[in-house]
Amino acid sequence: MEVMFRYNWMVREQWYQWCEEVAEAELLRRRTGGVGSILQTLFHVVDVEWSWVRVLQGKPDFQESFDGYSTLEKVRQLDREFRPEVESFVYAWNDSLESHPFHDPQPDGTVAVDTWGEVMRHMIAHQIHHMGQLSVWSREIGKKPVSANVIGKGLIPPNL
Repeated sequence: MEVMFRYNWMVREQWYQWCEEVAEAELLRRRTGGVGSILQTLFHVVDVEWSWVRVLQGKPDFQESFDGYSTLEKVRQLDREFRPEVESFVYAWNDSLESHPFHDPQPDGTVAVDTWGEVMRHMIAHQIHHMGQLSVWSREIGKKPVSANVIGKGLIPPNL
C-alpha cells in the first residue's frame, strides 16, 4: 500500500514540475472531462486524498473551494500542508485495518458498508485516473506528459 502512495506522491511532484513550464492561462483553461482545468484537477487530487484520510479517522472534512487555490504555488502549498497527516496515516497502516468497516451514507438514505482497505485502494486509483487525464491534456497542448511508469522510479530497492 505504502509503495503506491509514494508512487502517487512522486508522480504528483513531477506533474507540479511539468506545470512550471506551462503558462498559467493554460493551466487554468477549462478542459473536457475531469473536474475542470489542469490546476483544478491537481487541487482535487490533493483535496480528495486528505479528505478520505480525515473521514477514515473520524475527523472533519476539508470544505474549501478551488477559488482560493488557483495558482500552482497555492496547490503545492496545500499539498505540503496536508501531506504530513496523510503520510502518517499511510505509514501507520497495517493488515488489521484492511477489513475495518467503513459506513458510507448514500443519497437514498441507505448506508453502504465497505472496508478501509477498499477506500485506501480507491484513493490510489483516484489519483492514477486523474493523472491519465492530465496526460491526455498535456498531449493536446503539445507537451510530453509525465511518465506513469512504476518501473524505474526506485520505489522498491532490490535485494542484492
